[in-house]
Amino acid sequence: MLVADDEAMVRAGVCAILARDPAIEVVAEAADGLAAVEAVREHRPAVALVDIRMPRMDGIAAAARIYRELPDTATVMLTTFGEDDFIARALRSGASGFLLKADDPRELLAGVHAVAAGGAYLSPRVAARVISGLRTHGMPVGAAPHHPVNTLTEREHSVLSLLGVGLSNAEIATRLHLVEGTVKAHVSAILGKLGVRNRVEAALAAWESGLVSPVR
Repeated sequence: MLVADDEAMVRAGVCAILARDPAIEVVAEAADGLAAVEAVREHRPAVALVDIRMPRMDGIAAAARIYRELPDTATVMLTTFGEDDFIARALRSGASGFLLKADDPRELLAGVHAVAAGGAYLSPRVAARVISGLRTHGMPVGAAPHHPVNTLTEREHSVLSLLGVGLSNAEIATRLHLVEGTVKAHVSAILGKLGVRNRVEAALAAWESGLVSPVR
């Protein structure tokens, strides 16, 4: 994977955490957004962990370019900033995950594994902000859904509800007793029908449409 942050000490700390997991290999580091894009182009890592505020090109712009030009690499945003505007912009950029530097190191490892497996991951504090926003600004009960979930088949509804809680294709396949390729096809169909660009946006659509309920 790639680690991109303009602070060398932060990169060293992140790499030290990742090194605890023998299943994770850091193949490149970058000190700015443009270098991050170039490193992804050269090394084609499964995951790029990218800070938001970096010189030359910020992390959100880098994530958008990676998503557009190198879609086989999933991007996870890692930042000290948890403001809603950053979260929304990161998700719109095509990022598959969002972590805060103040999170427990175990969240970093969990997020990398989830995204590498084709899932989406929001740290608990970020997820709480998103859910709170949906509660405050989402649809009133009984209103027409913003996303056309009524166009989905019964099986696609099931897949979307599990995608909404962050499960990977393999985990969804196990839960629904399907092969992983079938789940992947369902996910592609769901993205097309909902008019969303990635799994995170689809997961938010699941929350907004009431297919996933927050634990009380």
